[in-house]
Amino acid sequence: MLIGQVQLLAQDIDPADAAAGAAAGAAVAGVGMMMVLAQLGLALALVVAQWKVFSKAGKPGGAAFVPIYNIVVMLEIVGRPISWIFFIFICAPVVGVILAIDLAKSFGKDNGFAAGLILLSPIFLLILGFGSAQYQGPAALAGDAPSGGGGAPAGDPPAEA
Repeated sequence: MLIGQVQLLAQDIDPADAAAGAAAGAAVAGVGMMMVLAQLGLALALVVAQWKVFSKAGKPGGAAFVPIYNIVVMLEIVGRPISWIFFIFICAPVVGVILAIDLAKSFGKDNGFAAGLILLSPIFLLILGFGSAQYQGPAALAGDAPSGGGGAPAGDPPAEA
């Protein structure tokens, strides 16, 4: 019974319609493949950029390939406690903004660069990794002032004369 219905359906298909359908399917597959290649390229750029940023901060660059460990290394670089990894899974956008600001400050960059890290992270991570920025220490431990200069650590009272 089923075979007879399939044969009837096959007889009703116009060869021109079949060719148009095949062409449309090939076009959709081509667009899908281009999207997959673009996503793979973006992912590769992010991993390479993280590798360079980690290396500049004195951390193992290969950590960029390990999914959860790369977040732990980033938290170490910016000076946030490792327990923040749980906050990342709960409210990733908010924590991501804080980490971008801390990362920019850890490399001596201003809030404008932090905005670039938030909005165009692949490009600005590549700039941070391959540019001339030097790691100055974890910004979160130093408070708002960029670390690397002289002076007392954040939280200590000023020295009296």
